[in-house]
Amino acid sequence: MILAIDVGNTNIKIGLFEGQKLKYSWRISTDVTRTSDEHGSILKQLLSSEHIPSSKITGGIVSSVIPQLNYTITHMMEYFFNIKPIMVGTGVKTGLNIKYENPRELGSDRIINCVAASKKYKPPYIMIDFGTATTFNVVNEKNEFLGGCITVGIKTGIKSLADSAARLPEVELSRPATVLANNTSKAIQSGVIYGMTGQVEYLVKKLQKEADIEGCKIIATGGLSQLLEFDNPKFFDVVDRGLSLEGLSIVYYLNNTDAK
Repeated sequence: MILAIDVGNTNIKIGLFEGQKLKYSWRISTDVTRTSDEHGSILKQLLSSEHIPSSKITGGIVSSVIPQLNYTITHMMEYFFNIKPIMVGTGVKTGLNIKYENPRELGSDRIINCVAASKKYKPPYIMIDFGTATTFNVVNEKNEFLGGCITVGIKTGIKSLADSAARLPEVELSRPATVLANNTSKAIQSGVIYGMTGQVEYLVKKLQKEADIEGCKIIATGGLSQLLEFDNPKFFDVVDRGLSLEGLSIVYYLNNTDAK
């Protein structure tokens, strides 16, 4: 079985694959203060809850956007499971032709999401990941990753207002019924959530034109996409929250052709 770990800014997603089929998945909070022993203990408990012995783990792969955790996670996998994981980055086969100016700057989370999207839904497409940040990723019909743009995430926007303005509260992630709000909490929700909706529509239109892929598929991933409300309820052709783990599995087998 293959252990796939996606280290994000807010959560760490863990997937256990049998062949290329995802059998189990878990999510834990990202905490840079946890040691490799603590991560290993948590993972052992998760496996034990499904009656999976550690000896079943024969390979691993990691994507991380938190450099401080790279050694912690890889060391944990080596110590607890006796495997040397692949770390997604420069030099790893992905199947994408990356046209980024400096590929070392490209987040591995964006790569693995696009790897899975290309296999499942075929290019061209714009893939939007609604997470701690909101990233727009453009892949053309030649399966070339052209780039995209990054803006603040929905949850991050709400928290930033509360942190920066003393009189503004941190409100729950909920879409109000109308844009016109008559109290401060709903005004923040309206501005951030409906504002993001307008931002998504505008940026997608500009990206399609600049990349010459008008009419391409629009794919959403990340748990916050359901908060948005478009005039066209079918604005997204696909909403798929499982892209990152699937992308890790694909990259693993691209780099381990003898693996079963």
